[in-house]
Amino acid sequence: MFIFHRGIKKIKTFGNFSTVQRMRIMRNRHFLYIDIFIFVFTPILALIIRHEGYFDFFVYQKEVAIIIVLFSVIKLSLFGFGGMYWQMWRHASVDELAKIGTLGILIIIGQTLAYVELSTIDSSFLIAIPRSIPVIDGILTLFFVGAVRFSARLSERLVSKINKSKIGSPVLIVGAGDGGVMIAEEMQSNPHIGLNPIGFIDDDPTKTGLKIRGVRVVGDRNAIPEVVNKLGIEQIIIAMPTASGKIIREIDSICKQTGVRTRTIPGVFELLNGSVNVSKLRDIVIDDLLRRESVKIDDAVIKSQLQGRRILVTGAGGSIGGELCRQVAQYAPSQLILLGHGENSIFAIANELSQSYPDTPCASVIADTRDRQRLTVMMKRYKPDLVYHAAAHKHVSLMEFNPAEAVTNNIIGTMNLVEVSNEFNVERFVLISTDKAVNPTSVMGATKRVAELIVQNVALHSQKPYVAVRFGNVLGSRGSVIPTFREQIGRGGPITVTHPNVKRYFMTIPEAVQLVLQAGTSGTGGEVYMLDMGEPVKIADLAADLIKLSGLIIHKDIEIVYTGLRQGEKLFEELVLDDEHFVHTKHEKIFVLKNGKYRSLKNASGNGNLYKELQEHIEQLRQYALAGDSDEIRRGLKTIVPEFQYQIPATPI
Repeated sequence: MFIFHRGIKKIKTFGNFSTVQRMRIMRNRHFLYIDIFIFVFTPILALIIRHEGYFDFFVYQKEVAIIIVLFSVIKLSLFGFGGMYWQMWRHASVDELAKIGTLGILIIIGQTLAYVELSTIDSSFLIAIPRSIPVIDGILTLFFVGAVRFSARLSERLVSKINKSKIGSPVLIVGAGDGGVMIAEEMQSNPHIGLNPIGFIDDDPTKTGLKIRGVRVVGDRNAIPEVVNKLGIEQIIIAMPTASGKIIREIDSICKQTGVRTRTIPGVFELLNGSVNVSKLRDIVIDDLLRRESVKIDDAVIKSQLQGRRILVTGAGGSIGGELCRQVAQYAPSQLILLGHGENSIFAIANELSQSYPDTPCASVIADTRDRQRLTVMMKRYKPDLVYHAAAHKHVSLMEFNPAEAVTNNIIGTMNLVEVSNEFNVERFVLISTDKAVNPTSVMGATKRVAELIVQNVALHSQKPYVAVRFGNVLGSRGSVIPTFREQIGRGGPITVTHPNVKRYFMTIPEAVQLVLQAGTSGTGGEVYMLDMGEPVKIADLAADLIKLSGLIIHKDIEIVYTGLRQGEKLFEELVLDDEHFVHTKHEKIFVLKNGKYRSLKNASGNGNLYKELQEHIEQLRQYALAGDSDEIRRGLKTIVPEFQYQIPATPI
């Protein structure tokens, strides 16, 4: 009777299901009604089969009623546990067939055990109901339930065949993997989209000639021009979310030869929920051409750190801070605290999160990290468990002419936040740093290096896992070259590049943030993590790609003009200091840097309280900043960061 009681309990807990679960059950209620009819009908049919058509129902109606009720409860219980009413059966596959088979076996076992228990209670029960009935009934249930479920799948296939015959724009799908198949399936299921998949392209020779959902794999990438002409293709869709930028660039180059519009789905880092559908289709953008191969993230570890915790993100209205908020919200924190100085940007991200993640409690805090008292009040009220510090001044050229702002925001603000976090026992602290902190030639880079040293020394002093994560430019962030180039193209040009040989590391914002979350789960304290940025990209090549993606011709429609390196700018960025060396972590795209810690300036041995010494130098910097003494600020930064190579700006501050 164990299954019987568990079944009753499961049915009673329907009221405790989530809204989504209830909606799924209600969507499949017609299957529930049909199943109930089957459950009532199959025991009777089993008895008729067992007695070869000579069974008198009215003589044993009491016993029959008992097994109908008992068997129905067992079946409903197992179907509920097995998720039979939460499934989209029009998309059923072999996995669902296996599930039905497994449940059929469990039904036979459960009914047999219940039958044996009933027989021990009342031996006369055996006269009316033969021992084989639980098995026959289970087999009949399996057959009828499977037939009903897969009739939905069959009808879907018939609809797809009908839709294929309807007029729609002929589409060639590049990529016969999961992404391509999902796109083709949606097109066939929704004729109103107006897209008709005609063929697949895939470089895997074993797939050539095969049919997937009735659509043939017609060749590899080199066959695209011929296939487009032969089949009258009007649109090409690149459905390869895990492909690298190099592959996308090569395929896009081939597609351009056809003159047919080419669209794609975003990369795997942008498809955070894993969904691939027609609504995600877009024209190819520069992010696709620079896309790197995907990396496996330990989602379970990140979830264990974030779920049910109070998370504070500073600079939450910025590009990196905003994406941090979006990705953290997916892990169901108990509260997400959005801290920023700009009220409009905080309002925007808070409004977005309230719509996208309505079940995640968010608190908007307008505050300046330079105000230590305000941070103390905020910490006392919200008591965050983890802090991601993304707030910073990042514009190299602007900070060259406003060094006091860079010092007070990037250094004093970081010191205030990390020290207050330590006072309130924040468990983990993650500083978002930059490759410009390595052998800096700019005030911004030097201040971010000092921020790293602050986090390192507080971590070593407190023995808390406070770390920094260092990476290069991110595509599409505010102030990056991509938005600037797009704006210049929109105005008709020219595109301005500082130097023909200047190179930068790039990664997408979602990818950078995923790796930051991963790196933040590691470390015992004081580590500086470096993200694998891949190969640096020439800014001039980036400009040329953007011009081509806009359908324009370089030097004919738009010019590229070289303006010379700006104050504090390098030809190329570095990721590792001279006295640092990196070692691999268990994640292939994340490295941990060794050495590079703050050294004592007072004695060669490094004895004494290094953090107290660092605080003294920072206090001196603060005084220079308050006085607006830019020259002394630079000299003070070089005292703390000896590798800082600076120049006095030619333009007065």
